[in-house]
Amino acid sequence: MREYLLCLLAAAAVTYLLTPPVRRLALRFGFMAEVRDRDVHAEPTPRLGGLAMLAGVGAGILLASKLPMMRAVFEGSNTAIALLSGVAIIVVLGIIDDRWGLDAPTKLAGQVLAAGVMAFQGIAIIWLPIGGTFVLDPVTSVLFTVIIVLVSINAINFVDGLDGLAAGIVMVAAGAFFAYSYLLSVELGFERATLATLVSVVLVGVTIGFLPHNFFRARIFMGDTGSMMLGLLLAAGTITLSGQVDPSAVAGGTLFPALLPVLLPVAVMALPLIDLLLAVIRRTRAGRNPFAPDKQHLHHRLLEMGHSQVRAVLLMYAWTALIAGSGVLIAFVPLPYAAAFFVVGLGLLLFWVRRPGKEHGSISGTLKKSS
Repeated sequence: MREYLLCLLAAAAVTYLLTPPVRRLALRFGFMAEVRDRDVHAEPTPRLGGLAMLAGVGAGILLASKLPMMRAVFEGSNTAIALLSGVAIIVVLGIIDDRWGLDAPTKLAGQVLAAGVMAFQGIAIIWLPIGGTFVLDPVTSVLFTVIIVLVSINAINFVDGLDGLAAGIVMVAAGAFFAYSYLLSVELGFERATLATLVSVVLVGVTIGFLPHNFFRARIFMGDTGSMMLGLLLAAGTITLSGQVDPSAVAGGTLFPALLPVLLPVAVMALPLIDLLLAVIRRTRAGRNPFAPDKQHLHHRLLEMGHSQVRAVLLMYAWTALIAGSGVLIAFVPLPYAAAFFVVGLGLLLFWVRRPGKEHGSISGTLKKSS
């Protein structure tokens, strides 16, 4: 655990320290998020925070490569190179989009390229728990992997609509996934789970380092550079665990039956995935491009109900923690206890959602002024 903690601290410290210089760089070269009708922020804000996050990811992985416990990730395997290749492509794509803007087809093509490069180099779904263990052929493996990465990237990108929202959701989700993958890699000795554990803890680190600069009122946004990178890394972590660790091998004992390694990533990503699904359905029904932006995301609905921006963000954190935490609990405690935790948490959150705070006037006024 100490080595993972060191990687977390390295990623957090580098991200935190480099975010102010990156902000100055964004201001100098025009990486600005202008105020649009669908936006919540009231004045132009620098966006290139993903560049500082990239440095944090690099610091965490570089440190891990020097630590004895994590050597298995870097020795005799192409997965680390595959991961960094995909990250490099998605970051270049994000930088271009943050500065000049890209149309949806071009961004999608770049995302497919990043996902495909990772898949062809070894970060791919190898089998599924269908009729025992169903081994995928190489073409199906790559296609299935690309789809998962695309969904993850766009889910995080879609949810990045309030100060600190995407970073905090990824922090909570990655923390939950770290707990489960750590159990597999350290306690049960599943070597292939080690990359998933490392990616998860590095994600927690970079989001912790970035949030002080990004929480309300944000001094810098992560931009597509950051949101797409976070989505890709989350996907890579879940793929290396659920798609490469044999589900039937982890059944029994304190673990839920064999489906848990596949179901847990869905639980961890539930809130962004729900938001993405609702957005695609909503826009398709209206005859619009599924990637065309609007102001009807879950966080927009919370603001319309009267919650302040901070309260809406905290509510989204809490929903993520409830769903992801319940999924992780299944791995540690009997199912009835995990179900009870979920039911109690659900009741408390529903009560919280229905009772907006009195402080929402200022955010409502801001929204009216910016529209």
